Amino acid sequence: MSTPSPNESTASHGPVTEPGSLVESQAGGGSTSADHPAGHGDEDHGGLGLYLAVFGALCFLTTMSFFTYSSYWPWRDEPQVGWAFMMAVSCTKALLVVLFFMHVLWEANWKYVLTIPAAMMAIFLAIMLIPDIGLRNRMVAQERALHMARPADLLLLEQAASAAEGEPHHADDHDH
Repeated sequence: MSTPSPNESTASHGPVTEPGSLVESQAGGGSTSADHPAGHGDEDHGGLGLYLAVFGALCFLTTMSFFTYSSYWPWRDEPQVGWAFMMAVSCTKALLVVLFFMHVLWEANWKYVLTIPAAMMAIFLAIMLIPDIGLRNRMVAQERALHMARPADLLLLEQAASAAEGEPHHADDHDH
């Protein structure tokens, strides 16, 4: 059985290729074996050194996440700064994992066709939810309003906590 030439029509289905060659390389498009150095497999993306560097960066970012809960964190009195920092660190870690360990960095350009519309939709949905979250207490049923926390309730809880710190609480002292 001889190998048919690319111009011959055969009864088999699919493209006709020569053994060891890709369809794209015969058609003149795509990558050829000349584009890749010898011994370079498709699963080798940057080598062990790059993966260890990314692992080191992930360890450093995790340490920075724990730093926000330490006594050395300069913005202990402002939790919003810590939250914003933690979100930035988390997004950076997720980006490193997706790009390097999920091999998205080396994918073809079609990854943009999938990720950019999904990211735009996520941003759009988050922006559309801002009024619902900000105005959620404006119009509520009376039954729900009875059980909702109010700023005065928070003040009462803080006063009770400070009073409890000043006086020891004994269960034997209560009259029933």
